[in-house]
Order: sequence, then C-alpha cells, then structure tokens
Amino acid sequence: MARLCLNKPCKLTVIFLILSQFLFACSATSAINTNQQATANNKNIITGAEQIKDFLPTLKGKRVGLVVNQTSKIANQHLVDVLIAHHVNIEVIFAPEHGFRGNHDAGEKFSSSVDKKTSIPLISIYGKSKIPPVEIMENLDVIIFDIQDVGVRFYTYISSMHYMMKASADAGVSFMVLDRPNPNGSFVDGPILESEFSSFVGIHEIPLLHGMTIGELALMFKGEGWLNGTTSLELTVVAMENYQRTMAYSLPIKPSPNLPNDIAINLYPSLGFFEATPVSIGRGTDFPFQVIGHDNISIGNFNFMPVSTPGAALTPKLMNKQLLGEDLRQSEVRGVNLSFIIKWHKAFQLADTEFFTHANFMDKLSGTDKLRKAIEAGKSEQEIKQSWQSDILKFKRLRKPYLLYNDL
Repeated sequence: MARLCLNKPCKLTVIFLILSQFLFACSATSAINTNQQATANNKNIITGAEQIKDFLPTLKGKRVGLVVNQTSKIANQHLVDVLIAHHVNIEVIFAPEHGFRGNHDAGEKFSSSVDKKTSIPLISIYGKSKIPPVEIMENLDVIIFDIQDVGVRFYTYISSMHYMMKASADAGVSFMVLDRPNPNGSFVDGPILESEFSSFVGIHEIPLLHGMTIGELALMFKGEGWLNGTTSLELTVVAMENYQRTMAYSLPIKPSPNLPNDIAINLYPSLGFFEATPVSIGRGTDFPFQVIGHDNISIGNFNFMPVSTPGAALTPKLMNKQLLGEDLRQSEVRGVNLSFIIKWHKAFQLADTEFFTHANFMDKLSGTDKLRKAIEAGKSEQEIKQSWQSDILKFKRLRKPYLLYNDL
C-alpha cells in the first residue's frame, strides 16, 4: 500500500513505497561477484515507473507532458507506449540532451519536431530553449519526469529537471518524478559547486557526486527554494521499492551515447574533467570514457584512434589520429579519482604544453576554480580531497530531510 510522506520543509507529496531493503554485496577483488549482485539487485528493485497502478489514477482526465528518453522503460516497453495503452492524454514530449531516442551526440542541438511513431509533438529543452514556451505549459495539467541519471553533477539531466520544475511552478502545473537508482549512489564526494560557477553542467550547490536519486534531488530543489525562490510547485515523487543507495546497480539501458556500460559510468566522474583538456577519453571509439590518450604526450602504451561516429561523436577530439595512453576497460575505479587528471597534467607540464586549454569549462565542470588551481600548484590528491571534506559534511546534513532511502 502506498504511503504519503509529507515531512518535508515545504508541502512535498511523496508516494513512498519501501517493502524491503537489500545490502550491497561487492567484492573488491571480483568483478564477477559484483556483476552477479548487480543483476540480482536489478531484478528486485521496482522503479517508480513500474508502479503505474499507484500513479495512473492521478492522470485520469489530465493533460500530460513527459520529460523522457530511451531509458524511460517499464520492462521492455517505453513509458510513452504504456501510458498510451492506458488511454493517458499525452499532449507533448519534452526532449533533453541526446534527444527523446537518445541518439544525439553530446552538445548536439536538435529542433522540435513530431515523434514518427506516436505523432506526439516533441519539444527540445536542450540548447537555447531550456524552458518550454508559456503557451505549451498553459495547456498542461501535469508533467512526468522519468529519466535515468548517473549521479554526477555535470550530467545535464538534473539541470533539465530544474528548468522543467521551474516552468511547472510558474505555470501552476504539477510535477511528478518517477524515481530510478543512482549507479554512483554510494559516493558523496568532490567539490561543492560555488554559485558564481553555476551553469548547465552544474546548476546547484551540490558536490560532484551527491549520492542522491533524481527524486531526492527534486525534493531538495524545491525544499531549499532553488527554483528561483518559488516553493509553490505541487511535487510528487514515486519512490522505488527494495532500493538502498549503496546497492550495486547495472543500468539496463545506456543513459547516453558515450556511457555504454558500467565501467564508463564508474569512470565518468573522474574522466569528465578531461573534456576541458586536449586529451581524449575515447569519444569516437567503441570504449568512450574507458581510455585516456593523446597523439604527442602519453602515459601508457595503449593505441587507439577516434573516428567520426554519428549519433555519438560526429567530430571527436583528435579525430583520425593515432593516440597512445591508458586502457581502463578493466578498471575497478569508483567515485572521484583525481590521480588521472593530476598525472596527465604533470606530463603536459614537463612537456611545457598547455593542459587546461579550456580553463573556464574546467571550472564549470568542477563547480569551482579551486580544483584547477590546486592541480596547477602541484597539490596531491589527498591534499585536494581533504580541502572539501568539511563542505561535504555540511551538504550531508543539508540533504538529510530529503532522503527517501537509507543514508550512507
């Protein structure tokens, strides 16, 4: 039976269903055991979208907008198809970065159109048009957000959720989040974003790895008044069953073209910083975010060549060049690991070659300029990580009222 949870700083309506909890069983020396446990967890976790019988009655007679992509699945069916089968009136689909079908490259702009399969209008909320036109919002009663996140601040789906929540509050449209697991939910780490570095790759003052689900973040965005000060949004979160944030969880569908597997998702918070440098992290290969390489300066002897890959990396960095570097495809790295960025910076420094060629972007990814400056000053990983520990503790206290699942 669903239980309504209202003990939030603002009047937050949460459909909170927790039947049982599973402990995270992981061997640091056995990827096989980890994969087996993740598979078992996947079978037991019931996502928000799968609890359609609980939220379907609230959609009856409503004009519905969806923020969804290729990960918005209930078993083998897309949420859109399931809702249509239940005669839900879907007026519009809002498409975030990578598009409704998840086949657009990172940063690729795309226009609004009509979905060929369902004839439902598709409205882009990526690029300049992050907030839908007022006339579209005025024709809706509720917006459903159901997208698989990866728990890293610079992954842009949570920024899209922020803008859609703000638009919903302004238009008096209710907002529903169908919660899904955070594959990096075991970690709260990295620098806290400073407000002056706020951007689409980091919109709120949270750490790089926040350890929260998309539903918990939605509660925090509203509860802390981060929707430009408004707390008037009618917010519902359909929580998961049988989920605990420290669980091993393997994403059944890749959340974006360049995060094809668990290794890439695990390395993403550590390798994402290389986007602000001349170094390739494998875009344009079969193993993006699983290698590091350069054509002139190298650490390691793994050879690879990025090539144009439509739908994933049309013009990847160092395209058609032979690169040498590190092969991380068997990596067991989790959380924020600064050793990669530090040692590659040192290699470039020894070669008297600029490393942070896009310093402003590095600072936006980091949410601060302190990380870049600390690396440039030659500080160790231990020194750098120690510098943000007090802020992490403050954040953990701040987030506590919004957690729907067991804390770390």
